[in-house]
Amino acid sequence: MERQVILNSRHFELTINRLCYQLIEIHNDFSNTVLIGLQPRGVNLVTRLKEQLESILEKEIVCGNLDITFYRDDFRRREMPLIPSATNIDFVIEGKNVVLVDDVLYTGRTIRSGLDALLAFGRPEKVELLTLIDRRFKRDLPIQADYVGKTVDTLKSERVSVEWEEIEGEDKVVLFTPEANG
Repeated sequence: MERQVILNSRHFELTINRLCYQLIEIHNDFSNTVLIGLQPRGVNLVTRLKEQLESILEKEIVCGNLDITFYRDDFRRREMPLIPSATNIDFVIEGKNVVLVDDVLYTGRTIRSGLDALLAFGRPEKVELLTLIDRRFKRDLPIQADYVGKTVDTLKSERVSVEWEEIEGEDKVVLFTPEANG
């Protein structure tokens, strides 16, 4: 597969910073807003957003992690059983503005699962979606992000990977394209 870097570490940092300022513009001091990252990779983005927002606002931002394993529509269709991740929502979401966070928005099925799982914790005032990468083609469900780091037009055969310094050693977003047989 061919690899094409679509966000290098510098642009990655700038994109996260821009997303933080967009959130501040809408949610001001975050007194009634919480961030919830979808397991597994949305949690990395929430962690980075939290660090940056707390640096800018000089106050603690309430964040959580949400596992959607048992809410997936393909849960029972897999040969290998899915292993759930930890859910950590130790605060009340009832009446709060919730910003659901994931790294890549593609078909919309993960977000739908996240919305279903979120309702087990209460009824938020409003739910918004933030994604670092929006693969806008091939959406299966009518789901759209409120905050987008970068929109990428891809083919179904292509894959987008968000790589984190803490895990892969460098912050970047990579587009994998199958090599043409010629």
